[in-house]
Amino acid sequence: MNLTTEQDNPESKNIDQMATLDALRLINREDAKVAAAVREALPQVAEAVDIIAEAVANGGRLFYVGAGASGRLGLLDAVECVPTFSVSPDLVQGLIAGGSDALTQSIEGAEDRPDDARDDLKARGLTRADVVCGIAASGRTPYVIGGLTYAKTLGAKTIAIACNARSSIGEIADISICVVVGPEILAGSTRMKAGAAQKMILNMLSTGAMIRLGKVYGNLMVDVKVSNQKLAERACRLVMRLTGVKSEQARALLAGANQDVKAAVVMARLGVEYEKARELLAQAKGTLREVIGGE
Repeated sequence: MNLTTEQDNPESKNIDQMATLDALRLINREDAKVAAAVREALPQVAEAVDIIAEAVANGGRLFYVGAGASGRLGLLDAVECVPTFSVSPDLVQGLIAGGSDALTQSIEGAEDRPDDARDDLKARGLTRADVVCGIAASGRTPYVIGGLTYAKTLGAKTIAIACNARSSIGEIADISICVVVGPEILAGSTRMKAGAAQKMILNMLSTGAMIRLGKVYGNLMVDVKVSNQKLAERACRLVMRLTGVKSEQARALLAGANQDVKAAVVMARLGVEYEKARELLAQAKGTLREVIGGE
């Protein structure tokens, strides 16, 4: 197979002889092509978002499966869902060929073992209620193929993200997200344009699904997990903005709401106690807008 991601880029054939600024301008021009390529795949991304949201709403989980840079990007997106949306670390999980050691070093040969992905997913208790998203710039990484194939045997929904047309993982998955970004500045270095495209898509998948699940009010992260001082200040500003109260009262509301921004807002807007606020939010499946309406 003649993979686009492995081809030489004629624009950069003399990059080793360029002045630093000229080389960087070239890289920047190539990077500018990525968003346009992602735009072409938005219908498939939207379909994937809806599948993920539906699965999570019904008790399912999302698993990212990848190797090397692709696997690390999946893990990054999974980890960031916890503070951004206050979800359990189990809800969005990243699996990488070679395990946790592969986060900081190359584990040679790990990506070539498809059965490892099956075993990794078995260890996480994958069921038909879950969604597995395979990530591979080449579209043919054995570890990713193994994960998607195992997921299919259980009846779990599957998504593939690749940067080559007619990819092997795309042929397996229920939804194929194909973003052809063209040859890399350094031939085969898919941490560059392909990696940028993958990160954009992963951000869309998790953020889009969480929006559908009511974890956002307007463009505000009202389900933010207050786990450090920065996030505590953000939570305070959110309560102030959505209720009109001053800083001191916002902090008191958050304290009374166990640092739950949505509950604190409902308490202030509707004049109810914490338990009632939680009850109203539960009835609305966590969607703040259904409880307090629009701004």
